[in-house]
Amino acid sequence: MRPVAILLSFAMLKVAIACGPKVEAPKSPTRTVVQQRTLDSVIGTSVLPGARVVKGALAVSDSARARRQLADSLANTP
Repeated sequence: MRPVAILLSFAMLKVAIACGPKVEAPKSPTRTVVQQRTLDSVIGTSVLPGARVVKGALAVSDSARARRQLADSLANTP
C-alpha cells in the first residue's frame, strides 16, 4: 500500500506543478526599420561569420527599393 501512496503523491505533485502559472520569457523590444538597418549595417561591416551575407542582403534591399522608387516615379509622371 505504501508504494501506491508514494506513487499517487508524486503524480498529484506533478499535476500541481504542470497546472501552475506559466512563466513566459520576456519579449525582446521591437526595433524600428532604421534601428534594424543600422544594426544590420554594423554586423555587415564586422568580421563575424556570415557578415558578408548580411551586407549582400542589404545591397539587394537597396537595389529593390531603388527599382520600386523608379517605378513609382514613372507611374506618377503625366
